[in-house]
Amino acid sequence: MTAKAVIGLTGGIASGKSSVARELAAYGIPVIDADQLAREVVAVGSEGLAEVVRHFGAEVLAADGSLDREKLAARVFQDSDARKLLNSMLHPRIGQLSAQRIAEAMQTDVPYVVYEAPLLVETGAHRGLSALVVVATAPEVQLARVILRDGMSEEAARARLAAQAPLEAKLAAATYVIHNDGGLPQLREQVASLHRTLCDRFATPAAVSSQDTTRGERDD
Repeated sequence: MTAKAVIGLTGGIASGKSSVARELAAYGIPVIDADQLAREVVAVGSEGLAEVVRHFGAEVLAADGSLDREKLAARVFQDSDARKLLNSMLHPRIGQLSAQRIAEAMQTDVPYVVYEAPLLVETGAHRGLSALVVVATAPEVQLARVILRDGMSEEAARARLAAQAPLEAKLAAATYVIHNDGGLPQLREQVASLHRTLCDRFATPAAVSSQDTTRGERDD
């Protein structure tokens, strides 16, 4: 089977990249979510979780034995050495699992596969992908969404946003840009246009026909 295009999907916190991913999934497009894989590699009983506990101690565990991600984040947020250590433990596992899931998706009759991850540009991983979609949001909209979604104070939300790489760096690497400052109808229009563009560029005729049928079955 001919290899499918792998499309990167990224954006800043609360930009709406997960909403874009859900809309693309409604067309039957496989979406490999790096954040979800990051949870899988430290699931209860996994080698990844055992390694994290060996290095950071049992205090990063919740009462049920699962990883308390907030406690761990607090440990590494302001400690660059701890953060590098954690990344060295988890990134290879996430990369291996990502490659496995992408290979599985390649075996299906789809026009392309989406890999959703927050740090594609920062890590340089976007260079190995067929195209990169960046979801962009105006700073004031992004700030309001972070406060509402995470229940943060404005000060904490601004600190969280300031810790991220500038949006300009992502936009400079983008093949396509989705502007998500409006509501869901506007977002859906942009995603529909993006899907058509990606199909025109990457899909075989058989795959396009299959995806058109899938979308028709899911529309209300």
